[in-house]
Amino acid sequence: MFRIGIGYDIHKLVEGRNLVIGGVRITHEKGLLGHSDADVLIHALIDAMLGALALDDIGTIFPDTDPKYKDADSTLLLKKVVNLVETKGYHIVNVDSNIIAQEPKMMPYIPKMKEVLAKVLNINPCDLSIKAKTKEKLDAVGQKLAIESNAVILLEHN
Repeated sequence: MFRIGIGYDIHKLVEGRNLVIGGVRITHEKGLLGHSDADVLIHALIDAMLGALALDDIGTIFPDTDPKYKDADSTLLLKKVVNLVETKGYHIVNVDSNIIAQEPKMMPYIPKMKEVLAKVLNINPCDLSIKAKTKEKLDAVGQKLAIESNAVILLEHN
């Protein structure tokens, strides 16, 4: 049996925070505002996996009211959800994702993101697509106020 999930996340860009996307620190003068490290790509991946299993969303599983998730490394949260997927008897077949940011340019960081995430997801990097998009200077993302991400995940029962 196959199950598919869709995930989405957006965070505001602010000064005084590191920019971490896909588990990789990106050189930029601003970072993403959030309770954890605000890694929009990983958060979209988590919601896609939870959605595929018809479970609660990331905010319910890892509430921003819980101090143990303050500035949490999202790769650790992702690993917990991958373990949950595997406990339910599924494995990840493939992932398709987008990072939408007017700046900074994501392309130089995508190979490292794929390396980091493929290990956490227990998949081959060739089964993980990460694409970089802009908003053509439209809306909050296009005006460099935020970064967003979306992801689609296919799970197969073992």
